[in-house]
Amino acid sequence: MPEVAFPWHAEVWSQLTGQPQHAHAYLFSGLPGVGKRRFANAFAAFLLCEQPAQAMACGRCRSCLLREAGTHPDLLLVAPEEEGKAIRVDAIRHLVDFMGQTSQQGGSKAIVLHPAEAMNQNAANALLKSLEEPTANTYLLLVTDQPGRLLATVRSRCRAQKLPTPGQEAALAWLGEAAPELSAEQCLTLLHMAGGAPLRAAALHEMDAVQLRAGVVEAVKALLKDKQSASQVAESWAKIPLELLIDWFCSWTLDLLKLQTGAVAHAANADMDVVLGYMARHVAAQPLMEWQDWLLAHRSMTLGKANLNRALFLESMLLEWKQLLKKR
Repeated sequence: MPEVAFPWHAEVWSQLTGQPQHAHAYLFSGLPGVGKRRFANAFAAFLLCEQPAQAMACGRCRSCLLREAGTHPDLLLVAPEEEGKAIRVDAIRHLVDFMGQTSQQGGSKAIVLHPAEAMNQNAANALLKSLEEPTANTYLLLVTDQPGRLLATVRSRCRAQKLPTPGQEAALAWLGEAAPELSAEQCLTLLHMAGGAPLRAAALHEMDAVQLRAGVVEAVKALLKDKQSASQVAESWAKIPLELLIDWFCSWTLDLLKLQTGAVAHAANADMDVVLGYMARHVAAQPLMEWQDWLLAHRSMTLGKANLNRALFLESMLLEWKQLLKKR
């Protein structure tokens, strides 16, 4: 395996690099934080390399040296101009022009587009013709956390390749090496918060998510005990990434559903076990399902919206959460 990829992707890597011919377009998907973009970049390096050895880019040929210097003329990286924003049609038109050009190095061309779900409707439509009429020796590598958000016509024209999440032992081992200052318990907590994705867990550590989460849990308890209002709690969360807050509520809701149906005896979110256990005994099934529908719908609508009234959204979410205990 190349150093830029990860051991839990070794089997997929071996399968792809061992093929005599490659698809003109791949769609790499998987959980956020499992290493999809790094895998795609490593695969692009392999495709561009003039003398790949042992299923890896050699790192020594002219193509590899240009790529490592960030000046390879036959490699194009496509991403939003700002994180969280859309990939617009102009970027895809540039991609299409790039695909139509002759390779300047006389070999293959590669394009890595991430996150693919960030393409707006016009951009996705502009990509379709290139997918339908691929250029020889040109490879398009799409990377996505949410393949369901892509046009079905885009998905159907790519070879779908899901990249697996590592097992807990492998993930903890990697996280322990990446952040040796963490204890085993802290690694486990972060990994749980990341849904098992080690790179996501490392990113959460960089954000000091464990401490942020402790404050959020205390605020939720205060809300349910009427010690703080929804507006006060929302204001206190001003500096916490919205994505984190919504993901935590989604995870708590899943625990709540499992507790209420008797599928589990204790919440997977140990820091909310008492709260969720109490709620499970006092929340009716129908309002709980309606809350889950509300949360999931607003999650997809909310994330990435630059003009979102954050405080208003959080206050609404907290009021809906608290109302669960009143809808018996």
